[in-house]
Amino acid sequence: MKVVIIMGSKADLEYGKEIADKLKLFRIESELRIASAHKTPEHVLEIIKRYEKEDVVFVTVAGRSNALSGFVDANTTKPVIASPPYSEKFAGVDIFSSIRMPSGVAPMLVLEAENTALAVAKIFGLKSEIVRRAVEEYQRKKKEEIIKADGEVADGER
Repeated sequence: MKVVIIMGSKADLEYGKEIADKLKLFRIESELRIASAHKTPEHVLEIIKRYEKEDVVFVTVAGRSNALSGFVDANTTKPVIASPPYSEKFAGVDIFSSIRMPSGVAPMLVLEAENTALAVAKIFGLKSEIVRRAVEEYQRKKKEEIIKADGEVADGER
């Protein structure tokens, strides 16, 4: 099982690496690739074809006009998670290109690198006990953080 993170351009590399780092929390390997649905559609298709026979989830990282997520999803039977990076330049409005898709095209939209990694882990957790346990541990720690913060606030108010 692996994740193929396809970024629309090298400008998305830092965010792609952040997703890859978060995937390590769940013991999931990933590969980073760069291909543009607008500029190199044939290259995108080559990447999809290379991994199509594997247990893979594609994560697409593209901002502005996100054709990449829909293009990948329309050309694979594997899960596709669109994880567009937030852009101050567009005040987040460019996310709309990741939300509305034509019928028959259904990439999932998950924002933030850590949440993207968690979504992938939950998919892989259906087949992998190791990944499922990593998700459970992750969720347990998140719950503990909230309980600890509540205790700190409650103790401070007394």
